[in-house]
Amino acid sequence: MLKRIDPSDVTLGMFIHKLEGSWFRHPFWRARFLLNDPDRLEQIRTSGLSGIVIDTERGADAPIFAADAVPEPETPAAPSAPSPTPLSRVPAPVALHTRTRLMSTLPAATSRGFGRAESAAEKGMKIVSRVFLEMRLGKTIAPDQIIPVIDAIIDSMQSNPFAFNGLMRFRRDNEFAYRHALAVSALMIALGRTLRLSKLDLHEAGLAGLLLDAGVCLLPLDDAQREIEPHRLPTEIWQQHVPLGHAFVVRSKLSENVARACLEHHERMDGTGWPQARPGSSLSQLGRMAAICDAYDLLATGTSERPGLDPAEALQQMKSDHGAYDRALLAAFEATIGIWPTGSLLELRSGRLAVVIDQSSDRPDRPIVAIFFDMNTGQAVGKQFIDLANCYGADGIAGPGLLARLPDAQQAIASASLAATIARLAPKSGARAQPSHRTALTG
Repeated sequence: MLKRIDPSDVTLGMFIHKLEGSWFRHPFWRARFLLNDPDRLEQIRTSGLSGIVIDTERGADAPIFAADAVPEPETPAAPSAPSPTPLSRVPAPVALHTRTRLMSTLPAATSRGFGRAESAAEKGMKIVSRVFLEMRLGKTIAPDQIIPVIDAIIDSMQSNPFAFNGLMRFRRDNEFAYRHALAVSALMIALGRTLRLSKLDLHEAGLAGLLLDAGVCLLPLDDAQREIEPHRLPTEIWQQHVPLGHAFVVRSKLSENVARACLEHHERMDGTGWPQARPGSSLSQLGRMAAICDAYDLLATGTSERPGLDPAEALQQMKSDHGAYDRALLAAFEATIGIWPTGSLLELRSGRLAVVIDQSSDRPDRPIVAIFFDMNTGQAVGKQFIDLANCYGADGIAGPGLLARLPDAQQAIASASLAATIARLAPKSGARAQPSHRTALTG
């Protein structure tokens, strides 16, 4: 376990994992070593360093005092939702380490990532809405009309690979079809990056995600049916969007790989999907990727009849649907979005509720979170962020954050605080971001 201590607390026998501060302040050319030299010990204590990180599994531990670090929990095997615990049995607040890295502003990388993602989303929304309108008018599209959207998403992911998908999770102010298209495109690109696809294949993955449900614009609907959400249409009408979308992509002379993905994104590995009930062995890689990305976004977003699932719960539900998805690709997808995906609500060991806003590249089980409610006091919390991968055990994840566990009055406070937190991250959502009691993702 890693633990941050003051240089004055360092003793012989400790394994030094990291020296915090400018390297001008210490003479050590290696940052990681077993401290067994009294002269080195004296140099550390008088170095002027801001802190020392020790590895207690490779060397001696520091004495434990009342305000010292709390042991880190074991990494959860999978984020499953536990049975709700009555509030009367919620554990007492954990004494946090006095050096917990509690930030009042977003980490710079996260802030920059959201900024680029916002710019990419605005550009993408305008282009996608125009293309979908032209589709309704019977026009085809040319690749150069839509490639800028894919380029903007890829550029955003180069700045921060999680920010664009995070923004799509939080935003609820746009028409569902457009937001869903952008979200699935971003998920396809993110998964493609994990799979190390070539630049050409990465563009095709993004383009396929953008056009998977293009056929919805082409459904033969009367005026009354146009007022109904697509998923509530009669099955024989709704399922037409797949062959219609496939035919549109072919007419537009786009890639055959993109066309196949649009045709296959509702197929299942066990051969019980639609429209062709083809087994997984005959499905293209993009088609199998599309089935995962499309299903995940639909589960996490929800509908007017069904609230969206917490992202971690959506992923767990997909993993339990045996026969639906390519298992290897699903594992790669989990690695892509994190064990606790952006937008997940968490309960921390300190008794606070937080929403995941970014991922750690080194520790997928310990994301960056924004705290929005303290269950110990029943009060809202604003503008407090913790990087759980770098708080040295001072706080950690106790499990999913279930707002439904709170008394009604506290639910209202927590929901309002969560909405305010989301509005700061994705200001376009504004006051309309009203999450359900189960998730930050439901409008």
